Amino acid sequence: MATVILVRHGRTTANATGMLAGRADGVSLDQIGREQAALMADRLAAVPLVGVVSSPLERCRQTTQFILDRQAGAPYAPIDMDLTECDYGLWQGRTLTDLASEDLWPAVQSQPSAVVFPGGESMAAMHARSVAAIRRHDAAFEAEHGPGAVWAAVSHGDIIKAILADALGMHLDLFQRINVGPASVSIVRYGPSRPGVYATNTDAGDLSWLSNGIQSGDAPVGGGAGQTAP
Repeated sequence: MATVILVRHGRTTANATGMLAGRADGVSLDQIGREQAALMADRLAAVPLVGVVSSPLERCRQTTQFILDRQAGAPYAPIDMDLTECDYGLWQGRTLTDLASEDLWPAVQSQPSAVVFPGGESMAAMHARSVAAIRRHDAAFEAEHGPGAVWAAVSHGDIIKAILADALGMHLDLFQRINVGPASVSIVRYGPSRPGVYATNTDAGDLSWLSNGIQSGDAPVGGGAGQTAP
């Protein structure tokens, strides 16, 4: 299969104030978030991407533009609603400090598979739609560009954590063990027998080795020799 680079948007005005933005309008990258996105896009510039799929929310579209501005070609850049933020319902727009006192908060932390946000979406539905979207795009990019294709998906923290949990074979109830920082890069390849996770939550480091693609095959016993830059 192809290789997907999972990118979280840069820091936003809501992140900086501890507010749960959800799907609210007018939430954009702040100055630090723009700097984070620029650094991330510089890392990805060494990788010829065949596509960049984005959540429709402004903060992701802004982050996507940083990536596109640094790509030598003109990669396919669709918007996918299935990669949008979780619908937090009545929790949207409230501060995390305030939400921590809600009766639902402990379940969000330890049993997210059972959580349905009041007036919003269940975390299980968020998990199912986002994983299905990533796998659908991945198969399409491989069909068009071959197994060496590399593409990026720009989305949100909980969405990326859910995708990584699936790739790691983790139950959704364990996904809070995964951290995904602003403008971080995680890398997954969906092989013929299982997904392979090549990086999680990175904000520095050379990614030029991805320009060669990732070869499928059995996992090397002992860890193998790693990837080499071109």
